[in-house]
Amino acid sequence: MISTLKRRSPAAGLALALCLAGCGAKEDQPAKPVVEVRVARVETATVAHSLRASASIFPRAQASVAARVTATIRRLAVHKGEDVAAGQTLAELENRDLVAQRQEAAAMVADARASLEKTTTGTLPADVQRARGQVSITEAALNQARKIHDRREELYKAGAIPGRDLLTAETDVARAKAEYEVARQSLDLLEHQSGQRDIQMARSRLDQAEARLAGAAAQLQFTEIRSPFAGTITEQFMYPGDMAKPDAPMLVVMDLSTVIARAQAPEAKAAAVRGGQACAFSPSDSPAAVFAGRVTVVNRAVDAARRTVEVWCEIPNPTRALRANVFGEVTIQTGSDPGSLVVPQAAVEFVEGTAKGTVVVVDQGRIAHRREIEAGEVSDGRVQVRSGLKAGEVVVVEGGYGVPDGAEVRPQ
Repeated sequence: MISTLKRRSPAAGLALALCLAGCGAKEDQPAKPVVEVRVARVETATVAHSLRASASIFPRAQASVAARVTATIRRLAVHKGEDVAAGQTLAELENRDLVAQRQEAAAMVADARASLEKTTTGTLPADVQRARGQVSITEAALNQARKIHDRREELYKAGAIPGRDLLTAETDVARAKAEYEVARQSLDLLEHQSGQRDIQMARSRLDQAEARLAGAAAQLQFTEIRSPFAGTITEQFMYPGDMAKPDAPMLVVMDLSTVIARAQAPEAKAAAVRGGQACAFSPSDSPAAVFAGRVTVVNRAVDAARRTVEVWCEIPNPTRALRANVFGEVTIQTGSDPGSLVVPQAAVEFVEGTAKGTVVVVDQGRIAHRREIEAGEVSDGRVQVRSGLKAGEVVVVEGGYGVPDGAEVRPQ
């Protein structure tokens, strides 16, 4: 055995040494790491087109309630934050002077009504009756004067009396006739002119008195401040003892049962917005909360400074969860694309400010490949893919950041 080793050549020993060295090096080389990732498949779905814009919440109706007369606030029936019904009394003003004015006006109405009644059924008929009696008396006197005149005329012709007596009889006839005409004209005036004018004047005085009473009653009614509609008291500027005036609001009432999210849509995208489209509002302090509504107003004018179009999204708010002036974002559904390719939003690394992005695709051999895509709509945590992927492909949604192209991955 010793002799055999001795016969080995130096070249054979060198080859054996190199082989052992090479085998040792291969065994000592570390294995490539396998990255664990979470994946999802590219799916087909209907993608809704939407427009997003900042918005603020406004009430459906709002009123700054002020007094219509200047008076001291005697009682305040509500306070800030309380709900009120339509027509409910909000405040009462000092009104003792107005009560006295109404009573005075009521007395004037009663007096004017009695005067009209007296003119129509009392004094006027008596005046007419007296005038008719005077006509009868003067007519009888005229007839008597004419008979005397006729008799004296016959006697004069017979030479029984002088001409002076006939002249006296003619004068008496003329006087009686004049008195009769005056009486008849007085009766006519009472029946056809004075009577109607007196009644009309009496009615006019009654109308004036009633109008004065209505004005006093209205002024008195203005001392009770009532809510114009059902809502909530959101502001209170005065308190009992303050002087209420028409130019100074006392309270602010808002109807928040339905609210309006007023948004400023970019001019370039506003053409797709129509009345009746579905919309939703998310408050900035609670982005996860979504309040659905409908588009009710699309302004026909463009804001020249901001180049935007105002859009109103009307939202039912029965629980008053949305408060006035809350800021947030409105999303308006303007259309849809059926049969679109979609991937989870977490799978896409976007190039800032563009619709371009990168995804990591895992092939059947569990090898990762970076691929550029063009994205469309982004909503509900999903991204519409317009180009770069096919349905059924597998993309990395978690753990793919920084994974080099060609790396082996282990899907979970």
